[in-house]
Amino acid sequence: MKKTGMKSVLVTSSLLAFSAGAHAEERFALFDLGSLDTLVALGASDQVVGYPKQATPNYLSSLEEGDYADLGGLKTPDLDALAESEPTLIVYTGRQNEHKEALEAIAPLFDAGLTGDDYLAAFDDNVRTLAEHAGLESEAEDALETLHNEIETQREALADAPRTLVVTHNDGNYSLNEHPVVHDVLGVEKQEMPESVETETFGERSFTRLSPEAIAEIDPERVLVIDRSAAIGQQPLDADELRQQLEEAGAANAEVAVLSPALWYLSGGGLQSLSLQIDEVVSALGTEPEA
Repeated sequence: MKKTGMKSVLVTSSLLAFSAGAHAEERFALFDLGSLDTLVALGASDQVVGYPKQATPNYLSSLEEGDYADLGGLKTPDLDALAESEPTLIVYTGRQNEHKEALEAIAPLFDAGLTGDDYLAAFDDNVRTLAEHAGLESEAEDALETLHNEIETQREALADAPRTLVVTHNDGNYSLNEHPVVHDVLGVEKQEMPESVETETFGERSFTRLSPEAIAEIDPERVLVIDRSAAIGQQPLDADELRQQLEEAGAANAEVAVLSPALWYLSGGGLQSLSLQIDEVVSALGTEPEA
């Protein structure tokens, strides 16, 4: 599989340290892991003062060796540690909304939540905004150009992708996840839901629960699983059990691929995480671009 173009987005901090050093005024405290991996990719890790270490995904494990403040959890910020780190900008998302006033009392905020109908446009805006704060605008444009070129290559390779269904696993239950990276960024066609499948609304959120029987009725060739339970430290999915359930329900030909839990549930939306997510989808769907 050709991945050289995508991997070039993952710029190490050492390669760009000379540039970041000239713009070290901003001190970032991050509660958004995608924004964290973007700053690392651009070479601005020396401007990061802290992040929630308990949520660190594997692809950012090298940061554990650095001198960063541990800012608690993604939903439970350690406000004392945050204040002591003396940030000049706090990057947050909807996960920290109930703490917004307390965060704002410490330093200015930047909402890195990816909202709106155009995921990739919102992603680009976030990268450019972070790069502007770090003084790394030209590096961001180079990285975005490389990423967009690779996305176009992968979209073409996925034009004849197998019928694909993305589901979230939570404590033995499954729900539809029309993930924007799969369907919007990469253009993989969404599956129509049968009449037997209903969508429930709770407040501003909607859930479409899927039983193995419903998945069999949808008849996908690939089932991509985002394991929320594993991502938050609970009982992970038993993939063999799911395969057995699908076989008994009449979907014996549906291949199951479990995506990296922390990458897809806790992270995403960064230069590194989007790159890695794209690689995982391409690998799971068994497609590769022409050489």
